[in-house]
Amino acid sequence: MKQQVISSSAFAPRPGVENWMREFQDWLCHRMEMADGGSKFVHDEWTHPGGGGGITSALQYGAVLEKAGVSFSAVWDQMSEPMARQLQVKDRHYYTADVNVGLHPHSPMVPISHLNVRYFETRTGEAWFAGSLDLTPIYVDVVQARWFHQQIHAMCQRHDNGYYPRFKAGADAHFYLPHRGETRGVGGLFFEQLMVERDGMFEELLAFVQDVGEVFGRTYGTLMRQNAHLPYAEPEKRWQQQRRARCAEFNLTVDRPSRFELAAHGPEGFVLSLPPRAEWHNAPAPAPGSAEARTQQWLRPGVDWITSSGAA
Repeated sequence: MKQQVISSSAFAPRPGVENWMREFQDWLCHRMEMADGGSKFVHDEWTHPGGGGGITSALQYGAVLEKAGVSFSAVWDQMSEPMARQLQVKDRHYYTADVNVGLHPHSPMVPISHLNVRYFETRTGEAWFAGSLDLTPIYVDVVQARWFHQQIHAMCQRHDNGYYPRFKAGADAHFYLPHRGETRGVGGLFFEQLMVERDGMFEELLAFVQDVGEVFGRTYGTLMRQNAHLPYAEPEKRWQQQRRARCAEFNLTVDRPSRFELAAHGPEGFVLSLPPRAEWHNAPAPAPGSAEARTQQWLRPGVDWITSSGAA
C-alpha cells in the first residue's frame, strides 16, 4: 500500500530550528573544507515519502579527511503505535529536524568524531531536543582530550551548571561497548528528550543546541590542524583500522537505529557515519607500555577529564 503523504500544513512547528540546521550544515561543511584543504562536499537532495526531505553532504578522499558526512533532514510523518509508546507521545503525527555528522580522517593521529543534534515535535505541541557529540582518538592524547572536555564544559556552563556532569555521564554510558568492556573514545555529551517547557523555554534549549554545534565544529577543526601533519607508519595505520572497527561495532550492535530513525535520516543516513574501511583481526592485546596499551587504559567510563593529572 502506498504511504500516505502528509501535507506540511498539518504541522506548525516552532520556527527557527529548521533554518538554523540548514545554516549549520552549510557552516560546518565550509569549515571542514577549509580545514581539509583538499576536497569539497558533494550535496545530494532527497525527499521523504511521508513529507519533507533533506540534504546529504559527503566529502571523500580529501587531504585530511578520508570520509566526512554532514546530513540535514526535516521530515513529517506518522509513526507506528509501538514507536509512539516507546517515545511516550500522545499524537503519532510528528515533525523532526536534525543534523548528523561523521568525520573519518586518513591519519591515525587525527581523531574520529561524531555529532548529532535533533528537534522533535508532535502535532499537539509535545517537543524536545536531543543530541550527542564525542571524540574518538586512535591514540589518546591526554592534553587534547582534557582541552576538548574543557571546551564543552565551558560551553555547558553558559547554559546550566548541571548540563556537563549530566550529559557527560550520559555519553560515558551511551558510547560504551559492553561486549568489549570499553568506551568508543574519550566521550563528550549525550542528551535525549530535553523537553520544551519542562527543561527550559524553547529559545533557551535551541540556544544550547546551537552552541553544541558551534563547539563541535570549532574544536574538531583545531584538532585537525594540530594533528594532520604528525608522522605515522604502517603499525599506527593497522591500529587505526582496528579502532575504526570499534566504531562500526558500536553503530551496528549498540546504536542500531529504528525504522523511524532510518526514515528520518534519508537513504544514506545510516552509512554516513560509518568508517570508509575497517579491519577485524584475532590479534593479541597490545604490548604492555605501548602507545596502544596506554590508549586502551583511557577507554573507560567515569574519567574526570577536566581535572585529570594525565595518569590512567
